[in-house]
Amino acid sequence: MNETKTHDPSLTSWYVGEDFYQDLVDAFTDWQTDEREVDDLALRDTCRRLLEKEARLLDRRRLEDWIALYAPECVYWVPATPHGGDPRREIAVSFDDRRRLEDRIFRLRNDFAWSQRPQSRTARLVSNVTVFATGDQAELMVCSTFLTTELQAGDRRTYAGWYGHRLRRLDDGWRIVVKQVNLIDCDQNLRNPSIVL
Repeated sequence: MNETKTHDPSLTSWYVGEDFYQDLVDAFTDWQTDEREVDDLALRDTCRRLLEKEARLLDRRRLEDWIALYAPECVYWVPATPHGGDPRREIAVSFDDRRRLEDRIFRLRNDFAWSQRPQSRTARLVSNVTVFATGDQAELMVCSTFLTTELQAGDRRTYAGWYGHRLRRLDDGWRIVVKQVNLIDCDQNLRNPSIVL
């Protein structure tokens, strides 16, 4: 009996290859144009609510619920250069596939995550949500601005910038395929952020 096995993205990074990188660069290049802006208020509200839910889950440290907002084949990308660029050629603060995101959750839940002792308290604001069409009705690009304040061991830090979310409609609703975190100070000393931005 010949059994076909499906890949589990949490176990391997099999989907991150040259085609994946090229698609990522293409999707995040010149996508915020007036012609592509979506004016469907219901769709825009759906996207806004998804981003607000993501922020709320992270603030409440509901990390398992947070990662459930993501598609099985996903990327969390924090470029270290303005405007993102190409992660094959430019440094990133973070470039995590599904497996690395699950590793991150496991580490943050572990008693030996010294960078989170005591645990950070965060408050996230997400605003100016704008939705852009991609030519594929099952995919959208969403731009928003954010402000994240972290308090940890008496030290307050602020992170600000804009998000680029690539969303895909799956059987159970819209899921995050890519979250690009564009920090306004991405090329400065960030002191090794240990929270999910």
